[in-house]
Amino acid sequence: MILLNKIYTKKGDDGKTELGDGERVEKFSTRVESYGTIDELNSLIGTVTCMDINKNLRKSLECIQNDLFDIGADLCLPQRNLKGGSSQPLRLEKSLTLRLESEIDDMNKDIDPIRSFVLPGGNKIASKLHLCRTICRRAERRVVELMRNEEINLEVLKYLNRLSDWFFVAARKSNDNGKKDILWKPAMNQTP
Repeated sequence: MILLNKIYTKKGDDGKTELGDGERVEKFSTRVESYGTIDELNSLIGTVTCMDINKNLRKSLECIQNDLFDIGADLCLPQRNLKGGSSQPLRLEKSLTLRLESEIDDMNKDIDPIRSFVLPGGNKIASKLHLCRTICRRAERRVVELMRNEEINLEVLKYLNRLSDWFFVAARKSNDNGKKDILWKPAMNQTP
């Protein structure tokens, strides 16, 4: 259980923050950038849930928000400090990625195949979902960068990779099953 009765601690006033194992690191460390970008994504998802969206999309997004908090908990506790610990830390499981894949397949079944690259836009909901997709891709890049120097739970990377696909399909679904997608027209504005 979490109980916070005082929000500010002043511990971060020196430009460092505390990981889940108590280690203090620079606030711009790759690990902090990774879960900070995931937090940014989660906040944007929150703005989508405030919009007039259907209940299935809302339910999925709320589920994803909880998954992203799990990812933050996973990433804030380095793998190197797990040896011999008495309690089992929260680690993202494969089942969450499989759930995303199932939802992608379900959303995609009524959408026509893509015949051109899709530009972000269409309507407000789709536009926000495309923005979620791009922030998710940035989070994925940060996690890959973290992997260069530290061991992480690979399920986090797989989940983020699938989640960006999920946002893409959800955006197309929100654009009248892709009928209102804005398609890329190569060299449209170039002079002949």
